[in-house]
Amino acid sequence: MRQYNTDKNLFIITRFILITALFFLVIVDFAQTKNPHIIQADLNFKNEAYFDAIDLYKKGEVKEKDILEKGRINFQIAECYRLDVEPAQAETYYKRAMKLKYQKNYPKLYILLAEVLVEEGEYESAAENIREYLKIFPEDIHATKLLSSCEHHAEWVRNGTKHQIQNERQINSEHYDYSPAWGDIEHNTIIFVSARDGSNGDGIDSRTGDSYMDLWSTTRDNNGKWSEPQLLPSSINSKDNEGPSVLSPQGDQIYFTRCPRMKKVDLGCEIFYSKRKGDSWTQAKKVQLKPDGADTLSCGHPAMDSEMKIMIFSADFPGGFGAHDLWFSEYDQREENWMSPVNLGSSVNTEGDEMFPYLSESGDLYFSSDGYEGFGSLDMFKAYSISDKKWGEVENLGYPLNSPEHDFGIIMERNTDRRGMFTSSREGTRGHDDLFNFNIPPVLLKYYVEVTNSESGEPVPGATIKVTAIDTSGGIKAEYVQTTDIDGTILFNEISEGNRYIEHDLIYEVECQKDSFLVRKSKFSTFNLEDNKTFYDPFQVQPVGAKPIDFPEVQYALDKAELLVTEELNSKDSLDFLYNTLIDNPTIVIELQAHTDCRGGDDYNQKLSQRRAESCVNYLISKGIPSERMKAVGYGEEVPKLEGLECESISKLSTKEEQEAAHQKNRRTQFIVLNFDYIPKDN
Repeated sequence: MRQYNTDKNLFIITRFILITALFFLVIVDFAQTKNPHIIQADLNFKNEAYFDAIDLYKKGEVKEKDILEKGRINFQIAECYRLDVEPAQAETYYKRAMKLKYQKNYPKLYILLAEVLVEEGEYESAAENIREYLKIFPEDIHATKLLSSCEHHAEWVRNGTKHQIQNERQINSEHYDYSPAWGDIEHNTIIFVSARDGSNGDGIDSRTGDSYMDLWSTTRDNNGKWSEPQLLPSSINSKDNEGPSVLSPQGDQIYFTRCPRMKKVDLGCEIFYSKRKGDSWTQAKKVQLKPDGADTLSCGHPAMDSEMKIMIFSADFPGGFGAHDLWFSEYDQREENWMSPVNLGSSVNTEGDEMFPYLSESGDLYFSSDGYEGFGSLDMFKAYSISDKKWGEVENLGYPLNSPEHDFGIIMERNTDRRGMFTSSREGTRGHDDLFNFNIPPVLLKYYVEVTNSESGEPVPGATIKVTAIDTSGGIKAEYVQTTDIDGTILFNEISEGNRYIEHDLIYEVECQKDSFLVRKSKFSTFNLEDNKTFYDPFQVQPVGAKPIDFPEVQYALDKAELLVTEELNSKDSLDFLYNTLIDNPTIVIELQAHTDCRGGDDYNQKLSQRRAESCVNYLISKGIPSERMKAVGYGEEVPKLEGLECESISKLSTKEEQEAAHQKNRRTQFIVLNFDYIPKDN
């Protein structure tokens, strides 16, 4: 939600200390009305007591007869609801003001209505109002970005991330619950802000109509169940509003936001800190970050690096780029204080609001903003760490982490950016704001093997499947051996809960072995996979016996023994199949057989086939196969491939084409396995 005011009163205890960050003050002409309800309502609005103002505006509007003033009153009611982040109610009263033609006096009504429509996901209606606004203010950058958001929303949703979002109903109440922070090094305790019953602040906050905000803690057990939230001690929680916090990794220091109250004095929010002493906390002390004489300015929402030497926070200090910017301060160990804040610059900050920062373990910066193109209201963004104390390359976290309503206060689980928590006012909350958890479900990988006899097609049970996992350095990470079932199949799925056979970013080498069959091997990798996948190997294993084994056709030059290599055909490629078979089966000794057709003399054909068999063997020797593993035998025309392919039978075929096809079948190169007795020399 865009901010138009010049009053930068940051985080003044309103809805999750966000409402005032979105606050703009409409100039009110008190001389226009003598209605006491309206006079008091205007004063309450000016003092940000929106909850109290709404009832007075409604009572005064009933008695008001001036159309222009009625329009203004309805507009003011809408503003109260908008600043209290109740977009549906705000829409109702903005539209009432529009029917009373209030936009003629205050055309920004168009863009304000558009913003609450965006919060409700009504992008088409929002776009119509933005276009009307741009007719009057065509150079407004915020309106242009918001229109682009409306026009691209559907596309962003279609291209959303795989995050799954779940409401933390064990923690959330019917009140404001927001801004989680890790409370221990194991990330099993969170500190969060809540307006639930039992807060230290007495009475009702006139801004929100809810209790005052305090810091609460809860811890989850081994089953992931959160305990009943407990109020932090009064050394931290005061009768004022406490807001977003950050703890040291050890949980022994806490920095948090506090917004002091003082009658007739405009005090901005500040950052305080406390240290753990045994089971208690020291009295909180203020961190001096404001410039001199800037009591009315505000800072809050602290984030820390793991060494607690850099603090990033949101503030409306002079020299910023927008309403509220992100700043950082370094801790001076010698002086034992925080140094003067430095603005993070235009690589992160915009003309809008940047708030709720969080530093991940990798040093990347997460934050919420309404100054970038997004889904409307506050969206969550990530800025990459690009150098020392410098962040940039900002990207929207996308749908569904971001929604049409406010999304902010993200934190990550340990050692991952795939799981964590954040706050949202999206549909489905128990109260105004709720805590949500998110995760990207793991991409599950499986490996399915099916082994069949290559000749009969029957399943091969009892085949041994060895799966070896190899990392990028070539080291063996794991090795699994199983046998196929009665159907010749096996599924490598889950070893135990959370422990799987097939993992990401590995290379898997597979060997399929069965007595009286040739070994088959395979390989696959699991890099860069974004979806569940089952790898499948249909191993067709070759039985070994007296029957010759075919492999891809080897051809020779006409009446010669040289392997035929042309642009269309490379017989060496065919022999590479046999080479791989010999490599995969390092103990077999084979007889390589060459056959001719029956044309030509018997003696000539026998010698030609012998030379051809030797050409094949010599090629395999050149590839590194020991000569003693191969025996070259030429059979000439002696052994036709099949019954019916004898010379007499071929000569009876009716056409030359049929005869030539039959001769071609007899011209072949095959092999048989003589034994499994070869002992590789490297063994």
